[in-house]
Amino acid sequence: MSRTYPFHAQPLWRRLLVSREAAVIALLVLVLVWAINFVSFFATQLTMTFLFLDIAPILLIALPMTLIIVTGEIDLSVASVVGLSSVTLGTLVDHGTSVPVAAIAALVVGLACGALNGFLVAYVGLPSLAVTIGTLALFRGIAVGVLGTKAVTDFPNRWSDLARQTVGGTGIPLIVVVFAVLAVVFTWLLHFSSFGRGVYDIGLNIEAAHFTGVPVARSKFVLFLFSGVVSALAGIYFTLRFTSSRGDNATGLELQVIAAVLLGGVSIFGGRGKVIGVIAGVLLIGVLSSALRLQGVTVNVINIIIGLLLVASVMSTSVLAWVSDAAARRHNRDRAASSDPQLTPAGVGNQKR
Repeated sequence: MSRTYPFHAQPLWRRLLVSREAAVIALLVLVLVWAINFVSFFATQLTMTFLFLDIAPILLIALPMTLIIVTGEIDLSVASVVGLSSVTLGTLVDHGTSVPVAAIAALVVGLACGALNGFLVAYVGLPSLAVTIGTLALFRGIAVGVLGTKAVTDFPNRWSDLARQTVGGTGIPLIVVVFAVLAVVFTWLLHFSSFGRGVYDIGLNIEAAHFTGVPVARSKFVLFLFSGVVSALAGIYFTLRFTSSRGDNATGLELQVIAAVLLGGVSIFGGRGKVIGVIAGVLLIGVLSSALRLQGVTVNVINIIIGLLLVASVMSTSVLAWVSDAAARRHNRDRAASSDPQLTPAGVGNQKR
């Protein structure tokens, strides 16, 4: 459903409830209720802990990915940045560097990866799809080339335990707190700042954004920087959680991130999307996958179900737009008929007499 002036003229409750984000949240609630009541062991604290540990990298990377796709761009290199930052962390620790210093170096590597993507897309003007497919192969090739088939697994226990640590006795992993802080930052950035309004403007009409003074190139460049740094942060967490630094870590993760973002209501064409919908989309995929695995469903069947959900979600935009346009045309015809007595049945009868 497009965001037009008539849409914003509607009551707030209608704007909140009649939206794709509300539909995803409602579906998430239904899946949660089903899983809690009909899936064995799902409602246990241990299951919830492992659910959040599993989806934490997707939650983190989905935040900057949301803003990038809202501008009409895409970043397919995020998983390879995770792998490259993992290799950076593991290699430095293996050579005697402390974990904090190695983690900072991994974040710098992620920043450099994001800067390369951002420069090529924002300032050179290359399409982000082509650029990030290329850098996906580049970053992954460097990561695999540095370590080869070797895996670094000797990390201090206190740091690997920290990656799996929960908050008190809640069962909520500490990484969720980190995500919550970042979610607040990105929500404010997209929905409550002038920078976020410029992001929407770029996605809706890049020419109009230029003429209204939006710094298009700089905004895109900053978003790719965010993507690189947050992907590196996810790589650090991924490495410490599994105590394994490999060049092929997180292979294919970018598809899960993009699927969750699109399922959460962000338009692949840009100009539309909310952070809350994306978070609900990630949770929906995570809860559904976890519940089906506990039911003994194979990974292939789970992927088919999630794929069908994604296709239905993408199609719903066109369906909702068609229904909305049809309703608007009918409403306009009714108004025109009521304002012109000659077009009403009584008016036609009087005209014949």
